[in-house]
Amino acid sequence: MEDRGDAQGDYLRIEGASKRFGETLAVASVTLAVREREIFALLGASGCGKSTLLRLVAGLETPTTGRIVLDGEDLSALPPHRRPTNMMFQSYALFPHLTVAANVAFGLRQIRPHMAPKQIAERVDEMLDLVQMQAYAGRRPHELSGGQQQRVALARSLARHPKLLLLDEPLSALDKKIRQRTQLELVRLIQRVGVTCILVTHDQEEAMTMAGRIGVMSPKGELLQVGTPDEVYEQPACRYTAQFIGETNLFGGRVTGGRLRCDDLPEPLALAEAGRPADGSEAWLSVRPERVRLSRTPVDKADNQAPGTVDNIAYLGSHSDYHVRLAGGRTMIASVPCARWGEDTAPVRGDAVWLSWAAPDGVVLTR
Repeated sequence: MEDRGDAQGDYLRIEGASKRFGETLAVASVTLAVREREIFALLGASGCGKSTLLRLVAGLETPTTGRIVLDGEDLSALPPHRRPTNMMFQSYALFPHLTVAANVAFGLRQIRPHMAPKQIAERVDEMLDLVQMQAYAGRRPHELSGGQQQRVALARSLARHPKLLLLDEPLSALDKKIRQRTQLELVRLIQRVGVTCILVTHDQEEAMTMAGRIGVMSPKGELLQVGTPDEVYEQPACRYTAQFIGETNLFGGRVTGGRLRCDDLPEPLALAEAGRPADGSEAWLSVRPERVRLSRTPVDKADNQAPGTVDNIAYLGSHSDYHVRLAGGRTMIASVPCARWGEDTAPVRGDAVWLSWAAPDGVVLTR
């Protein structure tokens, strides 16, 4: 899959970039366009090549094929320290023997021609003020919390005013509560500075919260789909994306008479007219759990419905995920708001129920 974008408005262009390590293809001919001031997330499972792609942009690895163009400049011949990029690593890579202020100043002291000491001090103050760490300027990394270390690392990454900020799993070292709070804080800081940013993560919630667009990568190093968070979630381009982003009920079969006939279902499934494959085609239907209605009795005029038995229930506070076993042995998931039952008694494990959904609530996939 290629995301060619708009060549006139693209700030960063990755053109057919591949990377091999011996016989292993880590990145498979990725073409991608990122806009100026955009926060773009590369999302995928561990080992899918997303961090390798980031290292290609930073100059820490050399592409086997392809090229990378930033703001009209081909970066191919530039070593990492000459590129207008800065990378914030998963471990933060703070120098333990240096103070917070000295860590932020370190990169500024490497600039040639040299910055004057007064300029460096002013820039350090500016960055620490940005991340609200002025009061900790004299502390060393071991005296800071994980969230504070993350802010210092960000200040150091932004101090040289890079054209492109590269974040490699920037929040993975934080616990869940702090990570959720820090996601929006980090977005506000990046937007305030106005820097273009590529974020690498395996956490779909992090990608969907922080990024304006997401690129989903496969385990084979391919770029499968690029889109806004709602586009990638609501309209997945393939089975991998549908299953990797959130939960889904996935049915596979052949299209017959405009419906999907599945071996483990007694009745063929109604499909939305838009994008329906031709009869005889192999296809899959993705139905998100929140699109599935759970009831105690059949629903009148439902496009698709099936009886089943509640096999398990995951209570998640605002909603419960009902795992329902159908007659053919398949298990479907229905996400039901806890307020749905009102004063009625909610179904429990072993109860007979009906699942139903409208044809337009399913996404037809052909790969």
